[in-house]
Amino acid sequence: MLRAAAIAERAGLPSVSIVTTPFMQQAAVVMKGVGMPGLPIAEYPGVPMTDGSDTVRAKVEALIEPIVAGLARPVATTATASVEPGPRDVVFSGTLDEVQDFFYRNLWTDGLPVIPPTIPRVERFLEFTKRSPGEVIGHLLPENRAATVWSIAVNGVMAGCRPEYMPLLVALVQAIAEPEFRVQDAGSTPGWEPLVIVSGPVVRALDLNHGQGVMRVGRQANTSLGRFLRLYLRNIAGLRIPPGAGDKGSIASTFNVALAEDEAAAAEMGWTTFGQDQGFARDDSVVTVQSVVSASPPIYTAGTRALDHVQVLAEVFGRACAYWSCTGMKYARWQPLLVIGPSIAKVIAADGWSKDDVRKYLHEHVTIPAREAEKYAWHLGSTAFSLRAQVEAGVLPPEYAASGDPDRPVPVFVKPEWIGIVVAGDPGRNQSKGYCNNHIQGGRVSKRVALTL
Repeated sequence: MLRAAAIAERAGLPSVSIVTTPFMQQAAVVMKGVGMPGLPIAEYPGVPMTDGSDTVRAKVEALIEPIVAGLARPVATTATASVEPGPRDVVFSGTLDEVQDFFYRNLWTDGLPVIPPTIPRVERFLEFTKRSPGEVIGHLLPENRAATVWSIAVNGVMAGCRPEYMPLLVALVQAIAEPEFRVQDAGSTPGWEPLVIVSGPVVRALDLNHGQGVMRVGRQANTSLGRFLRLYLRNIAGLRIPPGAGDKGSIASTFNVALAEDEAAAAEMGWTTFGQDQGFARDDSVVTVQSVVSASPPIYTAGTRALDHVQVLAEVFGRACAYWSCTGMKYARWQPLLVIGPSIAKVIAADGWSKDDVRKYLHEHVTIPAREAEKYAWHLGSTAFSLRAQVEAGVLPPEYAASGDPDRPVPVFVKPEWIGIVVAGDPGRNQSKGYCNNHIQGGRVSKRVALTL
């Protein structure tokens, strides 16, 4: 809303944005990012979704005066820009403990100790890329700060990455800088967290874990790549929790370690790799970033037929995604991820099933009653959401309004091709796991890694 208000103001049109009290700090960050900290706001006190109708009416009536005053004032078209230290400026000198305290006071850390980003350390990272240190990869909202190659190296050092990870770090920032990722929503109330998926020869070259213990901290590459992305969102995009601002995750998640694919297992069974599924060649090194808002329980399956496993995957993975599926139905972007253990994938493939067969089964057999999808959307705040209206608007296919029966089953997964499948995990156990994404926020984006190894 505030970004739209800034556009209107620059076009000479007065605006007033209605913002609820819990979002006032986030609003200040957004206004700073658009360079217009003085945009007029009418503050709605409290949380509308927990106010009764009479309370909402009274509070809305009280907004009339600030709205009128805001629209009547002169239009503000000037922008302001804050001055920050230069890339090579030394901002602090001291002992290791003093550096940690200084960075923590300035909200530059995630609360854990960081490696001090001295100029020699940063320059060591730059040896692993052909890009200029001052090259701007993009501008990251909400603070609209330039994502430079230099800042990537700085945060890579801080996160505990090795210099040779630099090509992956650049590719990760390229991914989150794409408009379809919507980095400006990475601090939204669902508290979603980006997940990094790594495919291709770089997995072996950098010793990423794709087997037992995958998704657990403990392997330097997996852990530090995930920590880097969270630090970069904090320090460059400006997504900080209190005493900072910008990140409004209500009950949020922490950073995910990077998920690496067991490509040898996928190749052995004749399946495409996840990187290939994203449109790249098998010998390309690829990083993918997408949102994760929740995960399924561990899914154990047994049997010698594909159906023995896929039926249970559909039941458990489907239930884990069903509640949040209304968001995918609303925004027409729904890209959940299923991580299948190598031993299970081998049984499914040996029975003649491809990844597309698994996706098709999930699409056809995982459903939710229409009434429930609309109810969950209402509680989320989409009080006007209707499946029939979504179909009429061309957002959803006709099957979502096949009848007027409120208990009719509708697909949880809007399009089978949107379901990501990665082979990874302990090859000695029959376990898989599913991850639910946050619709258009944190949309799946993949980038080829320009290796210099």
